[in-house]
Amino acid sequence: MKIAVIGATGFVGSYIVNELVKRKHEVLGISRKVQIQTDAVCYISVDVFDIEILAESLKGFDVVVSAYNPGWSDDPDMYIEFMKGSKSIQAAVKLAGVQRYIVMGGAGSLYVHDGVQLVDTDNFPANIKAGATAARDYLNFLKNEKELDWAFFSPPKEMHPGINTGRTGQYRLGTDFPVTDENGRSFMSVEDVAVVIADEIESPVHHQMRFTAAY
Repeated sequence: MKIAVIGATGFVGSYIVNELVKRKHEVLGISRKVQIQTDAVCYISVDVFDIEILAESLKGFDVVVSAYNPGWSDDPDMYIEFMKGSKSIQAAVKLAGVQRYIVMGGAGSLYVHDGVQLVDTDNFPANIKAGATAARDYLNFLKNEKELDWAFFSPPKEMHPGINTGRTGQYRLGTDFPVTDENGRSFMSVEDVAVVIADEIESPVHHQMRFTAAY
């Protein structure tokens, strides 16, 4: 398959690219900075806010994976940039005529209890709250999309470089609530998140809905 990965040099995007390459897919990596070109991956730098140029780059692809993230910082414009960039990518995917669109979102929109989402809990980290809120609000925006065959992935509550289980290929799926183990922990390595996304690309299960996964 021909798959374009936006945010291909980021923490999550780079692992998705690696997993797709291992599975012999044709991958285009799109990011703000261009990686060294390899035989397996073509990297290009495209401004996601330029809808027409981005759409031109996406034409002819079977799937677009967006791992777009302007950064999890205290930037006061974080919320605006996340929403604007995400909406621009969505518009470009439609303009390019690509039907399958998979979005890497945040865990903040997962529900914890009584209709309360993780991002609205008292102990949610303040330094990533703006980005997590933007990811939640973009999911609500995306739910109105009726033309694209989209899926929105929320990673488990713990998914960071400190999770060193590596690639196990094992996971359990969920939808709107965190997937937890017998100890109530929701976690997964970034390598296995990439496995989840690659599996969803090859054998689509989630259509116009959000899903999640964890061990």
